[in-house]
Amino acid sequence: METSIILNQIILRTTKKMARKLSTIAPDWWDYTTLEDDIISDAASLTAKDLEQLSRPGFRVVFYDTLEDFYLAEALEYISAWKEATSDNPVGICGPIGPTEQLPLVARLVNELNINLSDAHFWGMDEWLGEDGKEVSISHPLSFERADRELCFDRIDDEFKMPESNLHFPAAETSKFIESWDGVRCAVMQGGQGDIKHWAFNDPPRRDGDNKDEPPSPEIYRKLSTRIVELHPITLAQNARTSGGGNITLVPEKAITVGPVQTWKSDKVSIWQAGTHDNPFGQRLTALMISKGIADSAVPMSLLADHPNVQFNYYRGGLGSCEIEMH
Repeated sequence: METSIILNQIILRTTKKMARKLSTIAPDWWDYTTLEDDIISDAASLTAKDLEQLSRPGFRVVFYDTLEDFYLAEALEYISAWKEATSDNPVGICGPIGPTEQLPLVARLVNELNINLSDAHFWGMDEWLGEDGKEVSISHPLSFERADRELCFDRIDDEFKMPESNLHFPAAETSKFIESWDGVRCAVMQGGQGDIKHWAFNDPPRRDGDNKDEPPSPEIYRKLSTRIVELHPITLAQNARTSGGGNITLVPEKAITVGPVQTWKSDKVSIWQAGTHDNPFGQRLTALMISKGIADSAVPMSLLADHPNVQFNYYRGGLGSCEIEMH
């Protein structure tokens, strides 16, 4: 009896020690606040020089000194990918809304350089899901497809335009979008990084069911394909701030997102951080986790630690500092 009591006490102490913290943001969800304190403090202490030194084989950190250079470099990734496309070797790029400043530059470069896009492809990363259970129409003020078309594709001269059949935007019925990745090489998947440390809308999940005590393992999360997702409260707040003037009632609670399956089909993942989306801490945290191989689905971006070719691009003036500053 005494031995049994001692064993139960050991098990109880071990369980308490191993239990993950509750989120300080949304206790019903997983997110970066459930990480161990030492990872948090290590990330917050990183300088710009420290970040540059996080580069390793398969993960490169690049800094740009001006916004002009930053967004031009992002736009050139579109051009470089599309220039590789031929009739027997179609090539495309998967691009985000957020950032968007590169998109008009892409159109201008295509027109000025006379680049024929007849064999090129483009995949949108994600789209909002309406209350009717379908992807929002392009008349919706926050439509990502609308933004891509108005800021880029509608500005390309007719003689160079990409065929409509080569433009792929996520829909609630995901099969057609998923199939569009077959037989076409994605040279690069671009992305920004949200406050919740996602790429596309690959948010951390709710803390329930099989994920109540631990977030999904990296192996399980990486099996996710394009799908409908419920968005983390932080994602809703961020999109209201960056796109809706703070009016969170405009922001749908669900979306369709490209998944890790499509991400791992991409030759390269290129993340662009100008300091207008994620904060100084977040820009440091994911780079540290990827560099050190710390993959945790509570921080979805960290799962890119296992992708063979990832590049983080920073605008030096947007990196900011994690030092305390009262406002």
